[in-house]
Amino acid sequence: MIIGIPKEIKTLEDRVSMTPGAVETLVRRGNTVLVEKGAGFGSALTDDEYVAAGAKMVSAAEAWAAEMVIKVKEPLEAEYKFLRSDLLLFTYLHLAADEAQTKVLLKSGTIGVAYETVQLPDRTLPLLQPMSEVAGRMATQVGAHLLEKTQGGRGMLLGGVPGVAPANVMILGGGIVGTNAVKIAVGMGARVTVFDVNLGRMQYLDDIFGSRIVTMNSSDANIRAAVKEADLIIGSVLIPGAKTPKLVTRDMLGTMRKGAVIVDVAVDQGGCIETTKATTHNNPTYVVDGVVHYGVANMPGAVPRTSTFALVNQTLPYAIKLAAKGIDALREDASLRKGLNTYKGKLTFPAVGEALGMPAITAEEALA
Repeated sequence: MIIGIPKEIKTLEDRVSMTPGAVETLVRRGNTVLVEKGAGFGSALTDDEYVAAGAKMVSAAEAWAAEMVIKVKEPLEAEYKFLRSDLLLFTYLHLAADEAQTKVLLKSGTIGVAYETVQLPDRTLPLLQPMSEVAGRMATQVGAHLLEKTQGGRGMLLGGVPGVAPANVMILGGGIVGTNAVKIAVGMGARVTVFDVNLGRMQYLDDIFGSRIVTMNSSDANIRAAVKEADLIIGSVLIPGAKTPKLVTRDMLGTMRKGAVIVDVAVDQGGCIETTKATTHNNPTYVVDGVVHYGVANMPGAVPRTSTFALVNQTLPYAIKLAAKGIDALREDASLRKGLNTYKGKLTFPAVGEALGMPAITAEEALA
């Protein structure tokens, strides 16, 4: 198969979808890999390394002309012209919060396989997990920084010092993002409360972290009471493929401390804070009711080298399957088939259809 690796064009997005090592693996299996010139620069990967791995360095248009395009982020408006009915696109899509992109993918007929909805039988999301780990750890770091007075925060050190109380960190969702946020927050000495609706998950977190955290049921009443005392709220709720529920509502912000900070990692799926809106690394924050909001939709892009290698570790086995068998790989692999979001003008992930109010069929129906 001819595989294209374009350079990411999202603001300050420096990840790349395949490393030279991954390219070498694909080439050795008989594939032709077209890498856009400079695609790896942001992750400290040179064109010479890609050439040595067997890639051909090309323009953006040539990379997009491949049979399968592997990316990191969703196609942006400037890339819509490259979408077409015979294209297999393998990348993060996050369609539930992006009606415009969904309509473009459907109109073009592109076969869109989304990293974030590939799901194993145990319901884990293998292609979302590495970036969730990065984003979760970053969320606490970012929040600690934004609590500094110079950044608009309350002027607090997350872990406090002897004789001075640490910050109260409220984490919404105890999944991969939330667990990794907890690790850093606990390590920095914060007071941490994790909210979730899954008793088993709360029991797991209680077993792992013990008395260093408090777990709470994610009820409206509990959240409403907790936001009043929170210095940092980290939103880490995920419903695979669907729009995120709003757990912190607009009216709750008025009860929060001035200079408190919200980092909503769920922004890709619409965010779990009602006042969340997507921002970029070059303009990451805004203030509502005196509360600092951070809504960067590609947080791991700030640490691109780490993120690139972590992502490729997980995506490469699926890329190999798609390159070898094309659409048949979706028919044969149930986990990969769950990644199918658009197919020849049809929306093929019902949760996205529900979120956007659009008709959808199942991947199985589309591939039949």
